[in-house]
Amino acid sequence: MAKLPRAIEENLHFLCAEIDGQLAGLEAYFRVPGQAAAQKVLLRAGYSYNLAAKVNKASTQGLSRKKVSHEMQNLLRNVELVASNLDLISRLTRRSLTHAEDVKRKECIRPDAYAKVVAQVRTSLKLIQPALSQADSKSAVRIGQTSEKLDDLYDRMFRTLTADMRKSKHTADLANSLLVANEMRRMGDALQAISEAILSVNIGQSVQFERYFTLKSLLPDTREDDAPELEPLAETRSGSAISSVRSRNSSGETVNAVFKDGELRKVRQERAGVKSWHSIYPGLAPKILSYEKRGQSAALLIEHLPGYTFEQLVLNESEDLLAEAQKKLAKTLRDVWRSTRMEEPAEMSSMRQLSRRLPEVYRVHPEFRTAPQRLGALRLSGFEDLIRTAGTREARLGAPFSVHIHGDFNLDNVIYDPIEKAVHFIDLHRSRYMDYVQDVSVFMVSNYRLQIQDIPVRRRLAKVACDVHKVAAKFARSQKDETFEYRLALGLARSFASSTRFVFDKSHARRMFIRSRFLLEQALNCPEGREARFKLPITELFFD
Repeated sequence: MAKLPRAIEENLHFLCAEIDGQLAGLEAYFRVPGQAAAQKVLLRAGYSYNLAAKVNKASTQGLSRKKVSHEMQNLLRNVELVASNLDLISRLTRRSLTHAEDVKRKECIRPDAYAKVVAQVRTSLKLIQPALSQADSKSAVRIGQTSEKLDDLYDRMFRTLTADMRKSKHTADLANSLLVANEMRRMGDALQAISEAILSVNIGQSVQFERYFTLKSLLPDTREDDAPELEPLAETRSGSAISSVRSRNSSGETVNAVFKDGELRKVRQERAGVKSWHSIYPGLAPKILSYEKRGQSAALLIEHLPGYTFEQLVLNESEDLLAEAQKKLAKTLRDVWRSTRMEEPAEMSSMRQLSRRLPEVYRVHPEFRTAPQRLGALRLSGFEDLIRTAGTREARLGAPFSVHIHGDFNLDNVIYDPIEKAVHFIDLHRSRYMDYVQDVSVFMVSNYRLQIQDIPVRRRLAKVACDVHKVAAKFARSQKDETFEYRLALGLARSFASSTRFVFDKSHARRMFIRSRFLLEQALNCPEGREARFKLPITELFFD
């Protein structure tokens, strides 16, 4: 573990000592309330601020040096959080005293209850430096658990004081007493933030208190004082966090896995998606090692799959390896589509999907919201008018059969293992039986939307998109799917437009939006009943 620079260690030690002294003054005040005891603490405001500022300045200087290791960066950033929250505790101490001094009848404060709580805060404070220097996760957890005790105190005080307000004339005193309780409760939040900072140092990435417990519960075979090592893999747009986790079990063996947590509904869908793939096409999806539900959130521990995502392959790896992976992906897709085919028509409803996502698109790119326009005798429909008209056409042209699809078939959700020569799917919360064009269109546009301007790389991306189109088109011909190209035009239009909400580059987003409009106009210009003859200009769409 990285060692704290001496200047930070010394100032942090003095800061903890200063805060402990102020808390001792607060404790003494609650035992014997008086103005002199309050002033003794209130006049020390600058001491803790200056010490915290010194820690933060030294951390900033350390981070600005060349060749700072990731471990040291993580340590310095989290020490800044520790110092800032210690200073916050100091400010909350003074605010508690200010509110307490505004109470004329000191018995309204119920000082005896607070003296015991301040003593608990001081006990937690004494654990901070040892926990940080010794990477002691057990002590870090004890620090964070103080927050629950302060929350309980606040709840009791809130019920008692609000009940007293209904039958007392001294409402101002009781209101100020409630403000004292609130400042004490906020000390618990600060201690939990300090706990999270120390745990983040030990784990190797930022972690929330509840997330740490969820992870530990999913790794039941680890020793209590061992902190698993986390490495961030992704933050999904729906709020789920995905991390690589490495831990040692009680037998000393290393456990490698992927930890994913987030909203209960999303994680449940992911679990169901993985299970469905295991029964339909074994070996394609990772194994679920553990699952846990906590209130309205949940977490999964999933088998760590070796290899490269297709995004990594396209951007960083050799032509030979990319070609090998593409060949395997093509075979896997054909196998999945054939083996899961059901004689039940499928509706992709891409226009309905696009309509739901338009508000998000407009929030990021308000300039895309256009009304119908007229240029001489030429009338240009508004974008939303095109979607509505195309949606009516699409409703009459469902896929003739269904297959089991990935559902979120982006480049970074497909992994190729060059050792095992195997393709794997991840992030499966949207898997279901559906039109295979859904996956094809999403995969193709996930290549185009990458904000890479290097010309050779963009050509590689375009080629990967076009190659997947060839695979799907050949499959469509073999299955006598005559409206494949027409449905793909609508699927691509949806994906080009909806993906702009993730693209900050205005010119790149506009190129995507123009392609979406072009595809809708081309699809609507095709005479009804002639959709089977519709052909897409794939090369022109994907090669800039």
